[in-house]
Amino acid sequence: MKALRPILIIISFVLIVGMACSIFNGTSTPPVPPTQASTGGNTSATNTPTSNTTGGGAGAVNTLTDAQNAVVQIESDGTFVDPQVGLVVNGAGRGSGFIIDPSGIAVTNNHVVTGAALLKVWVNGVQHSAQILGVSECSDLAVIKIDGGPYPYLNWFNGAVKAGMDIYVAGFPLGQPQYSLTKGIISKANAEGDTSWASLDHVLGHDAVINPGNSGGPLLNATGQVVGINFASIASASQYFSIDGVTAQPVVAQLKGGQDIDSIGINGTAVKSNDGTFSGIWVASVKSGSPADKAGIKGGDILYQMENLVLATDGTMKDYCSILRTHKPADTLALTVIRYSTGELLEGQLNGRTLTVTKKFNVSGGGSSGGTSGGTSGGSGNGFGTDSFDGNLDNYTVQNFGTGSNDKMDVNVKNGYLVFDLQGANLWVYVTYNAFTYKDVTISMVADNRGRNNNNVTLFCRASSEGWYEFNISNSGLYWILAYDAATKGYHTIVNGGSTAVKQGKDINTYTVTCKGQTLDLNINGVDVKSIKDSKYNFREGKVGLGVSSFDVIPILVEVDSFTISQPQ
Repeated sequence: MKALRPILIIISFVLIVGMACSIFNGTSTPPVPPTQASTGGNTSATNTPTSNTTGGGAGAVNTLTDAQNAVVQIESDGTFVDPQVGLVVNGAGRGSGFIIDPSGIAVTNNHVVTGAALLKVWVNGVQHSAQILGVSECSDLAVIKIDGGPYPYLNWFNGAVKAGMDIYVAGFPLGQPQYSLTKGIISKANAEGDTSWASLDHVLGHDAVINPGNSGGPLLNATGQVVGINFASIASASQYFSIDGVTAQPVVAQLKGGQDIDSIGINGTAVKSNDGTFSGIWVASVKSGSPADKAGIKGGDILYQMENLVLATDGTMKDYCSILRTHKPADTLALTVIRYSTGELLEGQLNGRTLTVTKKFNVSGGGSSGGTSGGTSGGSGNGFGTDSFDGNLDNYTVQNFGTGSNDKMDVNVKNGYLVFDLQGANLWVYVTYNAFTYKDVTISMVADNRGRNNNNVTLFCRASSEGWYEFNISNSGLYWILAYDAATKGYHTIVNGGSTAVKQGKDINTYTVTCKGQTLDLNINGVDVKSIKDSKYNFREGKVGLGVSSFDVIPILVEVDSFTISQPQ
């Protein structure tokens, strides 16, 4: 059965302001109870005010030191569709939060919890379950209820916030179990509040360091009162942002009562194309039973229009949130959705007609630049998927590096296959995928040998002006892992050998290679054949591709059924 074509998203991210949550896959080690408070920035455990309460007991916290007892780490487990990585099954995100009521009512960010299948919360190193009471997408706020209690809790600061005021960022950065505190001052009491995942009238700007994992944690004053809720950063400019506590309190009061505000039930991010001609809201996950869910919106969709207005043209959630704020929650709103995974345009309504397909389109074109930090394409956007060659080779370049004549080779797409028909000797044909570049990557092809037995198939990674890594596998079972060094214009064998995993003769083989860090892996038909590290050439990033070579016995006929690019495990 033919695989789906790759999801080649023609967007670039506008996350100049970065979310401060930490995402990891389901195989990562969960948090363990913290052993002691750790500090960062320009503060330390020795210069914070001393405690004059029993920190572990229930009741209101009234010192900065005891605030640790009411700040929690939150892990949201579920399935998400990340615009760079793709589908993340049983993945998790970690953020922070803080308790505001002894019964276990806690505040965090919407982007930390929305769409999660379950929540795990650590209070003073002890794990608890929690449920979501209410969320606000546009205010990036959520209120949860932690099982058990009574708990220590934080009070709100309701005084005037002015530039120069001392503040402290509390939470659990980088998904680590150790509590952290960083110190700074308010730099702006009225900073811009529109981002690619929220839209607020204003937020607090400051210089206390916020890292991934700090999302939803409190911004505190010197007596442990909540001045704001941490949610964003521009790390390159040493600028950090928190939602103003005075702005948040009325929203939190409604969420605490179980009412969602300015929400349709998505965890979304504004995205734009390179040239600005396309924009929308990327949906990472959908809350079950929400208006979005009932309308038929799925993770991986892009909300293109709402009430016939194109969304995110400025790279923020401003227009999306303005529409929600000017309508009642039960109002019927027109929707246009792009579903790249199936190449479909859908139209329908919130609180009305469910989405139906109105148009099919080709999703194979385009690359992108920019992107969130930590992307797997060197900041080049998504690029993971499977090409089943039911289209053309617009995204590929075909080159012959051999001494044979080009008129003796035919490389084309026919009947859903990438066909290598080589009628001459000494043809080394490379097909490079041009839309994206990759650092750590796994590539695989399913190849049907329909000609003579002595062809070589090729997969290569990190191809750039410096060189590339190349994996050559002969139909006889011999293999070579090579480095092509552009400086010396020569191939250098890293390792070679033989494997019985190859199906010789006219048969179908699946070849898979992984370039991860310095490690190069070769797998043939599900058998791990060779793993080796290279520290000499150390190619870091480049394009990927595949190929077929002929030698002195011809013709060569190889049909590639599919070519897959994925994130390494």
